Amino acid sequence: MQRKATALDVAKRAGVSRSAVSLVLNGRGDGNVAKESQDRIRQAAADLKYSPNAIALSLRNQRTRVIGIVSDEVVVSPFDGNIIGGADDVARAHGFVTVVMDTERDASRDESAVETLLDRQVDGLMYVTVGLKPLDVPQGMLRVPSVLANCFDNSPTPQLRHVIPDEVSGGREATEHLLQLGHRDIAFLAGAATSPAVPLRIVGHREAMAKAAILVREDRVFMAGWDINDGFHGAMGLLSATERPTAIVCANDRLAVGVALAAARLGLAVPRDLSIMGYDDEFRIAATMVPALTTMALPLREMGAAAMSMLLKQIEDRAQRPTTGRIGHLETMVPCRLVVRESTGPVPAL
Repeated sequence: MQRKATALDVAKRAGVSRSAVSLVLNGRGDGNVAKESQDRIRQAAADLKYSPNAIALSLRNQRTRVIGIVSDEVVVSPFDGNIIGGADDVARAHGFVTVVMDTERDASRDESAVETLLDRQVDGLMYVTVGLKPLDVPQGMLRVPSVLANCFDNSPTPQLRHVIPDEVSGGREATEHLLQLGHRDIAFLAGAATSPAVPLRIVGHREAMAKAAILVREDRVFMAGWDINDGFHGAMGLLSATERPTAIVCANDRLAVGVALAAARLGLAVPRDLSIMGYDDEFRIAATMVPALTTMALPLREMGAAAMSMLLKQIEDRAQRPTTGRIGHLETMVPCRLVVRESTGPVPAL
């Protein structure tokens, strides 16, 4: 039977000390070991199929190298699982594993989920939500390094760092794309008033219109809901009028599908007669819609990765989380990305 490679074997192959191998493979190489040496150590470890003894590491470092993730329904939802995927990528790259518990939108289960993970001696905690929302932070999260993804601390004096999408710039860039195509009469079908993301996206839309010196008609901006049916009925009202908009920005891709169905019902071609802009870049909807939907992609994996990187740094530094309650010190915003496809085009010729 072939002998299992040791840290000393890795050190000899890489031409470094055993302590350097320990530093790099424990995620503490930066600032302690030269970049070239780090690369040689990782390559040597890969060549030798070396893996540290997790139990020995835990005992030595007094860490389990396990991160607990609580979600409201991300695990069972088709929408925001990429947040956890991005977080897990970063965790695994640094020698951590993740354990996920889903409360299925039952807030009464938040505390018990957190306590269950704490009982497993996790090194840190992350809370992830489907859709941007305020969170009543479970008190157990204040006992270990913790971070929030796609949600924010709803207490009067927030204590936890959070990573969220930059919804204002997303709404602004969506409208700017249509303005650059020559559109001036642009409607905005928003989602539900209960979502914190909706007013932020509307702010971005208004900023883009103001920058272009275009007055926003109040009958062109209204709450519609989130589903295909909502988009259909909202668009039927807009497009049946004598003076109809040449473009519609939708607060999510499902609304955009409804708008496309309304356009088809009225004999309007997309994008020749009407340009449609979505939001989310939802899997199996935006790219497969006919015509394929131009949309703003939510940075889900990027948010997960940024939140996990932030959490691992807290664990590594053993730093106290900020207690000032100043949002600017707690908030990290990740930009959304414009994805141009076939549903937007030049303003129709008169």
